[in-house]
Amino acid sequence: MKKLFLFAWLVVALVNTALTTPTLAQTALPATAPLDVAAVDAAVTRTLKAFDVPGIAVAVVKDGKIVMSKGYGVSSLKTKAPMDANTLVGIASNTKAFTTAALGILVDEGKLRWDDKVTKYIPEFKMYDPYVTAEFTVRDLLCHRSGLGLGAGDLARYPDSANFTIQDMIHNLRYFKPVSSFRSKYDYDNVLYLVAGEVVARVSGQPWTAFVETRLLKPLGMSRSATSFIRLPDPTNVTDAHVLVEKKVQVVRRYLGSTADPTGAMFSAGGIYSSVADLSKWALMLLGGPGAPASLLKPATQHELWSPQTILPVGPAPAVPSPFSYNTHFAAYGLGWNLRDVRGYKEVSHTGGTTGMVTKVTLVPELRLGIIVLTNQESGAAFTAVSNTLLDHYLGVTGKDRVQEMTDIMKTRTAGNTQADEAVWKQVADAQKAAPKKPKYGAYVGRYHDAWLGDVNIIAQGNQLWLKAKRSPRLTGQLLPYEANTYVVRWRDRSFNADAFAAFTLDEQGRASSIKMKPISPATDFSYDFQDLDLQRVE
Repeated sequence: MKKLFLFAWLVVALVNTALTTPTLAQTALPATAPLDVAAVDAAVTRTLKAFDVPGIAVAVVKDGKIVMSKGYGVSSLKTKAPMDANTLVGIASNTKAFTTAALGILVDEGKLRWDDKVTKYIPEFKMYDPYVTAEFTVRDLLCHRSGLGLGAGDLARYPDSANFTIQDMIHNLRYFKPVSSFRSKYDYDNVLYLVAGEVVARVSGQPWTAFVETRLLKPLGMSRSATSFIRLPDPTNVTDAHVLVEKKVQVVRRYLGSTADPTGAMFSAGGIYSSVADLSKWALMLLGGPGAPASLLKPATQHELWSPQTILPVGPAPAVPSPFSYNTHFAAYGLGWNLRDVRGYKEVSHTGGTTGMVTKVTLVPELRLGIIVLTNQESGAAFTAVSNTLLDHYLGVTGKDRVQEMTDIMKTRTAGNTQADEAVWKQVADAQKAAPKKPKYGAYVGRYHDAWLGDVNIIAQGNQLWLKAKRSPRLTGQLLPYEANTYVVRWRDRSFNADAFAAFTLDEQGRASSIKMKPISPATDFSYDFQDLDLQRVE
């Protein structure tokens, strides 16, 4: 699942550009004035326009109460239905916090420990390195320090994944070569959260989907939420997915995830659909105190979820404004949560992204503050602008225009990416002009196999060369000449925004023996991990 799924620049790059200053850390005085909802309305309205987002829903909880909960814009460009506080959105990687909470419940019940070996519960679990396999703990599943590369294995989940099961995912882990040593650095992944979901299923005796719904969603009164789109009790008032396709925002097919696995673990990295109204109950429970729902976790367990596990880099002041401009000195990943300091307070947050929807949940426990922003377009800049506008109020930050700040950041980022993309497509156009009218593709046509994704067929259709992935049929694209034996794959589904290079290696007879791939654009979502494929010709 794309993005969970996801954005790399929000999870990693923005942390790397966190603003630090030489001044001493000082805790900001908490806000005493009530939230100016009219000012929030104006900021969100500007955000919708600035980042071409059809709809946004926002909730704020403070001191055990819901301060605001409302929607803006539309939930669908097709139906024009309004976005409201009850509109359901795929929260994607914000699901991870529910998976770690589910494990926390099992820890509280004495059924597992964070540092139990994974093989205790899943004997067939196997990483590339035998030492890593033997030492891998439940905790290691949750904090992105496995040694796997960023987003490794996501192509087996996105964009199709209908016939991949959790057993497939567990088996395929052994094929991924590490890019760093075990527990040495942070690289965000999704596949190990699927394994964590399977641990929940095996220890509890219930599918992950059923366990989360009965032990978390139902007790909190999150009655409209579910662990996947297909399990929603009421599929009305659900947002459509919107993606920028050929420079125009359009409704596209929503990501449904794998329906082939009975344990439900394939949804445990990013399957939940919820609304700001329901997620407010989740935030209130986590923040605790007077007026909050009874906690579903013991204090020590919740503390563990919000304790640093993997250190994240915090870089020097950036050349352009940063959405992390809160005098941040430290950042880390906990268990399903991002952690950092903001003006002297601890912030606990996470983002999520799936096809056509991106979300953010921000908690400041010392202020008993929760901010929830759900959107139905793939602009992380939008939820950052809204979240930071609200955070500014409660941290006493004045004089900041977060919408303009994010607009400036995105202009800089987009300009660089566009320039790189245009250079590639110009070379493709030149290569097509120079290509023979009847090209010969015999050297490339054949069946290629990757250990974890399966078969990929290269076929000739008239004067065109096509790539088709057998287990992921939507990964179908035309191969266009680029340079020598390197082609560019232009995906038939233009909502992917993930065109890729495909470099063929020829044997001594001039026949292709293998293919290596990588995304064209540095802005391509990390879940398109083409670079991890090792496609070898089998016939």
